[in-house]
Amino acid sequence: MRFAVLGAGAIGAYVGAALARGGADVHLIARGDNLEAIQREGVRVRSDRGDFEAQPPATDDPNEIGPVDFVFLGLKANSYASCGPLLEPLLHEETAVVAAQNGIPWWYFHKLEGPYEGRRIEAVDPGGEVSGVIPPERAIGCVVFAGTVLAEPGVVQHHEGTRFSIGEPDGSISERCKQFSEAMVAGGLKCPVEERLRDEIWVKLMGNVAFNPLSALTRASLAEMCRHGPTRALVTSMMEEALQIADAVGAKPSVSIDRRLKGAEKVGDHKSSTLVDLEAGKPLELAAIVDSVVELADLTDVPAPSLRAVSAASGLLAETLGLR
Repeated sequence: MRFAVLGAGAIGAYVGAALARGGADVHLIARGDNLEAIQREGVRVRSDRGDFEAQPPATDDPNEIGPVDFVFLGLKANSYASCGPLLEPLLHEETAVVAAQNGIPWWYFHKLEGPYEGRRIEAVDPGGEVSGVIPPERAIGCVVFAGTVLAEPGVVQHHEGTRFSIGEPDGSISERCKQFSEAMVAGGLKCPVEERLRDEIWVKLMGNVAFNPLSALTRASLAEMCRHGPTRALVTSMMEEALQIADAVGAKPSVSIDRRLKGAEKVGDHKSSTLVDLEAGKPLELAAIVDSVVELADLTDVPAPSLRAVSAASGLLAETLGLR
């Protein structure tokens, strides 16, 4: 089996290094200083679980790699529609795309039995632009419960977690999911194949939908938002609304709001990925994290006043700063 990591940043390089450590034939696609560092010294992972290094081949030209069996997509969701020129050289007829994104994925209603089966979510797939680049049939969903940052070019600092839950949109335990999971486990990661991956999507999204846009608006860390009484109440309200929406589309996330808040507070003065992007002047990943949830609220007639207000305010911030 051949693997490619498209977008070898903090998460992508971590996965690529782990796959290489497990003996997989994996190639990384990166750019700039990060690419040069990986080509020169490999990927260096620093972690309380144990440091390690790997030397997978890396390039900025996917044509040098050619078709692979699995593409791990380490890009932000707002880059999916434009990634076609990088993705296409990596595909053969059966190539699976493992999309490790935050928020609601473009394939969410693909093969989901019920009243919304096949429905397009415009916030994450406007006019079908993403589906045109990555057909839902290729998609293996992936929910990342690992925390990493790119400490410097070629150096990944791993903070917490090694779980990458994956699953088919139709809920089947497919052979391709088993193969990908085995390669990840061989590299030292947890990679359970879930029949109800959408439940896992909402477990993570409960936090992201509140903390990410609020962090951009307040410049506060997760712990600061939890410790500030009025903001904690707002986060709780947003999580309650998210659970109502999840229930309306048939998802049953198995985590309480109290547990989610305690987990965020335990992380400490950690900046959300949205705040990190804001400070770096990069586009904000609001469409998948919050706008899509509001769209599902519209679809299911859930009022969600707190989510709507925060979505409006964070959206205006992104537009004002040119970070849409």
